[in-house]
Amino acid sequence: MKPTLRLAGVIGDPIAHSRSPRLHGYWLQRYGVAGHYVPLHIKGEDFAKSLEMLPKMGFSGVNVTLPHKHSALALSDCVTPLARRIGAANTLTFTENGIEADNTDAYGFAQNIREAHPDWTPRRVALIGAGGASRAVIAALQDQGAAEILLTNRTQPRAEALAEEFGAGVVVVPWADRAAMLDGCDTLVNGTSMGMQGNPALDLDLSALPRSAIVNDLVYAPLETPLLAAARARGNACVDGLGMLLHQAAPGFERWFGVTPQVDADLRKAVLA
Repeated sequence: MKPTLRLAGVIGDPIAHSRSPRLHGYWLQRYGVAGHYVPLHIKGEDFAKSLEMLPKMGFSGVNVTLPHKHSALALSDCVTPLARRIGAANTLTFTENGIEADNTDAYGFAQNIREAHPDWTPRRVALIGAGGASRAVIAALQDQGAAEILLTNRTQPRAEALAEEFGAGVVVVPWADRAAMLDGCDTLVNGTSMGMQGNPALDLDLSALPRSAIVNDLVYAPLETPLLAAARARGNACVDGLGMLLHQAAPGFERWFGVTPQVDADLRKAVLA
């Protein structure tokens, strides 16, 4: 018999910076759910044992963040096709049949843009960065029908490896040509940490980018990154990165706590408070 007090959390190393406890805590209070969502600082060498113990402690599931997303995939009993394709899991659900792994980052990315621009139909997209976040972005863009994803990264071999893995229209552009590749793009995405508090701004000339293009920065601290400020000043529609965090959390909350949560302005205010 499952406990009436439902438990979930987020595992990472480090984890103190995570806004997920504030996010899920807001939903728990809003919907009157008897449960807790807690941050779990777990080192890599303890990760496997933790996944074994958490269901026995009454946890319904957990979110997984750096550096455990790849390990989570390998340690799960059932993996969704999307998580397998992305190569990482961020949402684990503990069931009678074992650990079910999913990746909701791609959903969060697409839902964030579509919430602000319901008619968004990416066709030619410029993506900066070839890190873990970009894997989910590429999968989402392919599922949204993007015909061409122009990918650039300061370390080109990393971008080339990603393009080879995902195929289907992912084209690597040298870092030196990142400004020119914006010509004709309908969407620009920054998938790097450049522009985040404490990091240098993304060095990118937007002159070639059509003013009709949507610009999305996955960074959400600060909400208005130098990239978004520059894009907004020239008339581009801009989407900040906070919505991706909020939307990716919703599927897990529904699975663990049995309520379909709403992503709205009140939630944004609560998470930013």
